[in-house]
Amino acid sequence: MTDRSGTERPRLIVEADGGSRGNPGPAGYGALVRDAASGQILHEVAAGIGRATNNVAEYSGLIAGLRAAVALAPGSIEVRMDSKLVIEQMAGRWQVKHPAMKPLAEQARVAVRALGVPVRWTWVPRERNRDADRLANEAMDAAARGELWRAEGMAAPADLQAAPAVDGTLFDAEPLQLVPAEAPEAAPSRRSGWMAPTADPTTTVLLRHGQTPLSAEKRFSGRGDARLTELGRRQAAVTAVALAGTHSGTVAAVVASPLTRAQETAAVVAQALGVPVTTDDDLVETDFGAFEGLTFAEAHERFPDALAAWLADDTIAPPGGESFADTAVRVTRARDRLREAYPGGTVLVVSHVTPIKQLVRLALAAPPSALYALHLDLCSLSLVDWYPDGPAVVRGFNDVGHLGAL
Repeated sequence: MTDRSGTERPRLIVEADGGSRGNPGPAGYGALVRDAASGQILHEVAAGIGRATNNVAEYSGLIAGLRAAVALAPGSIEVRMDSKLVIEQMAGRWQVKHPAMKPLAEQARVAVRALGVPVRWTWVPRERNRDADRLANEAMDAAARGELWRAEGMAAPADLQAAPAVDGTLFDAEPLQLVPAEAPEAAPSRRSGWMAPTADPTTTVLLRHGQTPLSAEKRFSGRGDARLTELGRRQAAVTAVALAGTHSGTVAAVVASPLTRAQETAAVVAQALGVPVTTDDDLVETDFGAFEGLTFAEAHERFPDALAAWLADDTIAPPGGESFADTAVRVTRARDRLREAYPGGTVLVVSHVTPIKQLVRLALAAPPSALYALHLDLCSLSLVDWYPDGPAVVRGFNDVGHLGAL
């Protein structure tokens, strides 16, 4: 592409990355602009951004790289990142669903409009994004020392802070606005453990189903409708006896996922408690799509990029499956229905690993990354009190003492 004077404008590559040591935690971004023909790095930029998530840091790196590219008057741009989320969202193939990510995505779009040239969005493996990753880590290291990252031997483009947008305005007149992507829910005004509650809570006793052939082999088990094994039926029976001893006469209802393994477990327990079983479709396990029935090792071998993207971001779904973020939305609906239907009562919820962990995470107001720090055994019991004025208290988690030597 040439400008109005006939001068050939360069083809540029923007490489960007960001990271968070904690997700959320101390975060930083790095970006560089490279000449596509020679491979020469024309500009580098990096910065620590305080406490943020990986997604925020990655978008911040993208925005910084695009802003640097504008000042270099490119004829075309290729953006390369190892963040599948950012690339797919900016290419328009995925929606930006998280409300806190939308302002950052819009800042990136403003930068794209300011370029006024074609932009190609390319996902690359992490090993091909090493320079941007290095810059991000240098920025985080500098921030940890209380210093600002500075480029060595490389002058910034003179007009980097005043690059004209296509409408003649200065798109870079305002500083980068960082919004945490996974900000915890607002802290409640009262914690029931310290102050008197205004009303009795709705108590959910959360029971994971018993063993199935897939769980015995540690395989992804989502919407596949496996039945309980013989051991799984024994686990359910032992759990039923334990619950009859501790919750007889107090459980108002047994609410279960529609999948067979949950229904079989719920039926045994409900009989012991003398209450009927109702079904809530929103308590079903996450749809693991192409990962279904595979071990983790098999999924890594067959779908390495998809598995890495899924593990890195809760808004990314397995191929043909459901993201953890979408699971959280429907689990929240189920929780709200239980609170409305059984105010001050106790409900036994028979479900699966992900919905139960999502309920515990919501009770703790923890970020989505907390899912990976929680372990849930077969036929384990967890207990959460949901108070009508907002707060929740986790009173037990992954209790398997009732299973004894099983």
